[in-house]
Amino acid sequence: MTTFYANKKDYQEKKWRVVDAQGQILGRLASRISRILLGKTRTDFTPHVDTGDGVIVVNAKEILVTGNKIKEKIYKNYSGFPSGQRERTFERVMREDPTFAIKHAVKGMLPKTRMGRKLSTHLLVYAGSEHPHAAQKPKTIKADSR
Repeated sequence: MTTFYANKKDYQEKKWRVVDAQGQILGRLASRISRILLGKTRTDFTPHVDTGDGVIVVNAKEILVTGNKIKEKIYKNYSGFPSGQRERTFERVMREDPTFAIKHAVKGMLPKTRMGRKLSTHLLVYAGSEHPHAAQKPKTIKADSR
């Protein structure tokens, strides 16, 4: 018996999953989403082929973090110029763009390759409970809540 390896042409159409982020812990939710995007939840997982599903996250503004991370967690970015480093706290990020925290956490858990950049485009995050992707017929995933 030989080991099955998926080909790129075997996976033309993605299935889509909806995850409700209300009451979820940020890191735990991000690791679950990254496993779905990578395809590790499927029986035909192949590391070098995009066998994962697409993920739609709703209620991103209702995400939780543990401890004092609301005030102490800092997101940094650097423009490359002198004095170009900017810092934002988790609290400010959630006020300005609640979808950024989930996208940033999931992207950090994906491979840092061409495939990882492609997989990050299959993640759609919405702050509210509505999404415009009914045509993809997404299946709702029941997430463990805290």
